[in-house]
Amino acid sequence: MNEISIFFIGDIIGKPGLENLSTWFPSLKQKYKPTFIVANGENVSDGKGITKTEADVLYGLGVNVITGGNHTWDKRQSQEYIQTDKNALRPLNYPRGTHGEGMAIAESGGYKLAVINLQGRTFMATIDCPFRTAEYALSKLKKEDAGVHAVFIDFHAEATAEKIALAFFLNGRVSAIVGTHTHVQTADERILSEGTAYITDAGMTGPYESVIGMKTQAAINRFLYQTPQKYETAQNEVHICGVFIKVDADTGKATYIERIVFPEFNKQS
Repeated sequence: MNEISIFFIGDIIGKPGLENLSTWFPSLKQKYKPTFIVANGENVSDGKGITKTEADVLYGLGVNVITGGNHTWDKRQSQEYIQTDKNALRPLNYPRGTHGEGMAIAESGGYKLAVINLQGRTFMATIDCPFRTAEYALSKLKKEDAGVHAVFIDFHAEATAEKIALAFFLNGRVSAIVGTHTHVQTADERILSEGTAYITDAGMTGPYESVIGMKTQAAINRFLYQTPQKYETAQNEVHICGVFIKVDADTGKATYIERIVFPEFNKQS
C-alpha cells in the first residue's frame, strides 16, 4: 500500500501559539514524519487574521497549506496578503469575487494533496452553501484531472450538527474532514464507513488559561455586561492541538486518525 500522512495543526492563536509551535513542532514533525502539513492560521496574527510575517514562520516549519475562516477578514493586512499567496486559503464558499483562494493542491514526495477550506453557515455569516461548494470543488478536481491522491477539508463551522452532516454527505468522496473554529478539541475522531477520517473539532494551538484564546476577564465581562470588550490574546498554558491522519494513496481512503495534544493536559487527582 502506498501511504501518505497529514498532520493538521488546529487554530493557531497569536504569538503564544506561534512561538510554542516554533519550539516544539520540529520534534513532533520528527516523530510523525508527515507527508503533508496543514495548519489553520486565521487567528495567528494577534488572534485576528494572518500576515506574511506569520505565514513565513509556518512555511519555515514545513507547513504546505494554511487554511482560514471567518476571522481571516478581521485585518486589512490579511485581506491583502491572501491575494498574493495561493497556499494561504480563505473559505471557498464566500461569494464569487471575494479575494483569495479556497482550494490548493500541495505536492510532496511524489504525491498530491488537495486542501479545501469551507465555512459553515449555522450561527455564522450566511455565505454560499458549503455542501454544494464542496461538490463543485470535487467536480473541478475531477474535470481538471488534477491527479490528487487525497482530499482534505478544513470545515470552519460553529454547529456540530452541520459538521457531522457534511462528513456524512461527503463520506467516501474525500479522505478527511477536520472541523475548526470552536477552539475546543472533541473526542469523536473516527473513520466513517466509506473511508473518510473525521473529527468535529481539532482544537486550538494556543493558550488554554483563557476563554478560547482570549484573556479570561475580558471574556467574562462580555457575558456579565453584554457589552463589547477589547480582545487580548492570553499567554499561559500553551498546547499544540491537532490530528494526524494516514491515507491509502491508491484509493484516497483514510486508514488511521489520531488526536494530538502536546503537552498533555494536567489531570491530577
